[in-house]
Amino acid sequence: MSDIDKIKKLRQSTGAGFKDCNAALEEANGDLEKAVEVLRVKGISKASKKMSREANEGVVALSGDTTKSSIIEVNCETDFVAKNEDFINFVKELSEINNSSNSDLEKIKSTKMKNNKTVDDNLVAIIAKIGEKITIGRTKTISNSGSLNFSYLHTVVKDNLSKLAVIVSLETKDKSDKINTFGKQLSMHIAASNPLSIDSDGIDSEILKKEQELVSEELKNTGKPDDIVKKISLGKINKFKEENSLLNQAWVMEPKKKVKDIIKELNVSDLKIKEFFRLKIGE
Repeated sequence: MSDIDKIKKLRQSTGAGFKDCNAALEEANGDLEKAVEVLRVKGISKASKKMSREANEGVVALSGDTTKSSIIEVNCETDFVAKNEDFINFVKELSEINNSSNSDLEKIKSTKMKNNKTVDDNLVAIIAKIGEKITIGRTKTISNSGSLNFSYLHTVVKDNLSKLAVIVSLETKDKSDKINTFGKQLSMHIAASNPLSIDSDGIDSEILKKEQELVSEELKNTGKPDDIVKKISLGKINKFKEENSLLNQAWVMEPKKKVKDIIKELNVSDLKIKEFFRLKIGE
């Protein structure tokens, strides 16, 4: 096999550039298998050098069905790379692995992809080829017995890849069209309104503590009596809870009503919002 044929074969099998393949073959004295290993090691070296950079762009990938749905975030440095075909193909296959692995990140990284290499190895290879920091970010799988999952993608990049994705799980035995319509609309509402929890009791105590500190700082120098400040503070915190708990939020399709009012109007006795997850690149 000629040197040119070896370079072509090496490029096909690794995706590396002409210069890198030529240098690897020279280092491996023309041995293709050794050249692959040289490129793999160099890819790891290149990848490690890029890990100190910021990676705030990327895509969110959605996979699964109404019984089991998963979201995974893959970050990169630029929006240009987020639209790169190699990057997109990697994320699409990764999203299916994420769903079958129940968002277990360690299991995902060691799972073999279609090319018989692990996710970790493919990640190193694509970093070396594209030349940007690429990381696997947040993941989530939702699967609740007796529940239906609904999803929404906003700012779609391609197919099941977007900049924002939502999954919401509704518990009910009712499988009618009105539940399907509500589920789809609710996932859109969550995308737009970004609730912190289903109800006010579910908001993280640390978030409430931080909000209380901000309110106290705001009211500190108003000159109002302590009892008035206390009432104002309580009112602001209650408003914060209302605006950030899903059931108490104004329904985006009809803002004069709350989400809990819409659920009541559906008149489905066993309908319950079981769980939701919203993921946006950059947040």
